[in-house]
Amino acid sequence: MALHLSYDERSPYTSLGLFAGAGGLDLGFESAGFIHTEANEILQYATATLKHNRPDWHVVHADVRTYTPSFRKGLDVLLAGFPCQGFSLGGKRDPNDERNTLYREVLRIAKLMKPRAIVMENVLNLRTMVHPETGQPFAEQIKAELKAIGYHTQWAYFKVSGYGVPQTRRRFVFVAFRGKHNAHFEFPRPGVTTASGPFLQDLVSGLNGPLPNHAPAWDFESHVHTSLGGRVAANDPIIPIRISRTASDGNPLRSYEEPFPAMDTATVWGFAQGEVSAERVVKDRSTEKFIRNPTSNATLWRITARRMRTFTAREYARLQTFPDDWEFMGSNKREFQLQIGNAVPVSFAKAIASSVRTALEIEDGISSKIAIPSSELTLAM
Repeated sequence: MALHLSYDERSPYTSLGLFAGAGGLDLGFESAGFIHTEANEILQYATATLKHNRPDWHVVHADVRTYTPSFRKGLDVLLAGFPCQGFSLGGKRDPNDERNTLYREVLRIAKLMKPRAIVMENVLNLRTMVHPETGQPFAEQIKAELKAIGYHTQWAYFKVSGYGVPQTRRRFVFVAFRGKHNAHFEFPRPGVTTASGPFLQDLVSGLNGPLPNHAPAWDFESHVHTSLGGRVAANDPIIPIRISRTASDGNPLRSYEEPFPAMDTATVWGFAQGEVSAERVVKDRSTEKFIRNPTSNATLWRITARRMRTFTAREYARLQTFPDDWEFMGSNKREFQLQIGNAVPVSFAKAIASSVRTALEIEDGISSKIAIPSSELTLAM
């Protein structure tokens, strides 16, 4: 399945992206018809990705704390997928992590530019982690600070598999409009759950031509998992597997009929073929290598197959719904996975963008769609 994002009819509305990363949120808004004006990103290789794919975008490589947009008036939507590492369940969840207050750079630039709307994306833990300065949950604190500069905020949390994304990733989204002009805004509703098969099986089967960031090689070797070697039969199924995090409760053999687990920047995924099996075993923590907790009695998953390989960057990108012509720049697999794992899934970003665009069009008399009052919304869980 080759992914292609068709541009909707171009709107008169503009967007600017902070913490742009590899461009998932920005690209989603562009694909919904927004005119992209500028992007800011601190990582050099992510900046290179943006410039390579969109040479017509104005991309500024800088720390957001030193960044000032090149123009001040006329912006419709300010975008920001501000860092989640201090909030994420995959991290230390430290309320004092200095990255946790980078949302204030969004507010600083909002005060300068006065966009009509602000869209911010992060992890669900903003609902519960307490702000060290005020004792309020971060979500409430951010909402209060947005109100202080003149913005009325709605938020919701989503499982992105209901928005054309083949994974169970959950995201938290703020949408704030200047004044109270979000009376016409409603969050997009989920559709059917998205299976991973249509996004991966053509790559696995080699049914496509050459693609950027896709050079699969059946060469994975491990002291943990066992490659039996030998020949595989043409009809041996190729099974998605989780290679790392072997103590996880979930079986590492995955199905194409379901969404994948949430993509992140740490877990290594791959494929196995030929006599594939997985079982839990007790690790001999007195003699084996790489013992992190010698007192643990946890059993670990071990995979056996004739051959295995890791995901290519293109396969990770498919699960984040990047189009196939979006090429990632970087010097190693880690830089690719950081960009892709930290991105907002493009199809999900487009769904949010379409709802924001509809609200702006109603406000401007371009559309006459009747919005559902926010009190009647059933938000995606």
